[in-house]
Amino acid sequence: MDARAIIATLRKGGTPDAEALSWFAQGLADGSVSDAQAGAFAMGVCLNGLDDSGRAALTAAMRDSGKVLHWDLDAPVLDKHSTGGVGDCVSLILAPALAACGVYVPMISGRGLGHTGGTLDKLESIPGFRTTLTEDQFRQVVAKVGCAIVSASADIAPADKRLYAIRDVTATVESLDLITASILSKKLAAGLEGLVLDVKCGSGAFMKSQDDARALARALVDTAKATGCPTSALITDMSQPLAPSLGNALEVIDVMRVLTGASSGRLLDLTIALGGALLEQAGISDGHAKITEAIANGAAAEKFGAMVYAMGGPVHFVEDWARFLPEAPVIREVAAPTAGIVTAIDGEALGLTVVELGGGRQVETDVVNPAVGLSDVVSIGDTLTKGQPLARVHAAREAQADAAVKAVLAAITIGDGPASTPALILEHIT
Repeated sequence: MDARAIIATLRKGGTPDAEALSWFAQGLADGSVSDAQAGAFAMGVCLNGLDDSGRAALTAAMRDSGKVLHWDLDAPVLDKHSTGGVGDCVSLILAPALAACGVYVPMISGRGLGHTGGTLDKLESIPGFRTTLTEDQFRQVVAKVGCAIVSASADIAPADKRLYAIRDVTATVESLDLITASILSKKLAAGLEGLVLDVKCGSGAFMKSQDDARALARALVDTAKATGCPTSALITDMSQPLAPSLGNALEVIDVMRVLTGASSGRLLDLTIALGGALLEQAGISDGHAKITEAIANGAAAEKFGAMVYAMGGPVHFVEDWARFLPEAPVIREVAAPTAGIVTAIDGEALGLTVVELGGGRQVETDVVNPAVGLSDVVSIGDTLTKGQPLARVHAAREAQADAAVKAVLAAITIGDGPASTPALILEHIT
């Protein structure tokens, strides 16, 4: 094999065969492919694309470039992936709810990216919680509890780690083929028997239009199936935050309110929709009812508490969660400047506000402050009086709170006319 020949094929608009793509992925993983060749490869794919078989072959090759887990368990091994949004803490509810329904969930998750929060950062706001486990520890928690949410080890899809870094500095992040291979190579390396995807669109998502979200969902579903993993996707609305809060500890509070029956709304509804679709895809009847019951009767909360304890957190976290989560020293209400109806919310702007407060990273070495963020954010369609809170800012310093208040006011539009509440589930791709 020759990297130059593979790149030349892409430059001419062709798709390298599966053997060539496998060789290139191994070269990315072991360093025999240079940065220059990796960049040229990424640009070739970005400009000319791959056909369906090529996209599946690249995904499988990147999956197989490192460790691929295999499970010997007595029930299906399932997982969920979200393309990212604001206030999206579904994974923290869904994983234990699925475990309470008798399936296993080895969830390999990530940290915050851009304006979106990261599942691992949210969990690490719980004192002692460790998202980095050895493979043996990971297997033990999954087998004992039914679910574990961890970071990817260095030997999971190493070709993707290398290519992702190259894409970031070569303006090739937007390639549908490379996005698909990147997402699925890591997920499928977990040895899944079923996957459901939450592909978001709207102001708080990476995909702003429903057409773009549909194209990504279709590519992800078809590619995952071609590599042997039954998969479906929901296209969901992200024109406003999913949960009332944005920020790591604040979103854990919303999670605990759902798990303990103190809250409902869009966060609970989407959890049930995704979990029900995944269970029924795996051949388990009445999936939506089972997920609903697991949350309502406290079984999901019990599983969450068991996972927290097994991964280093407090033993009584579920019973006394408010005592353990950090609080910001400065809390400021954002008052509505006028009466009216909330007609639009710039979710990306709100997410970036949380990053500016210290709740996310602007560079990789930044330390996240788990206590800061926004809570009690209004929803589209809410009718407000002048002075009514649009949100509450949780900040480390007064100056940061002042800047966040201005940002929230700019991100939320109040109008005179009626505003319809956006549908949560836009499409189901199977």
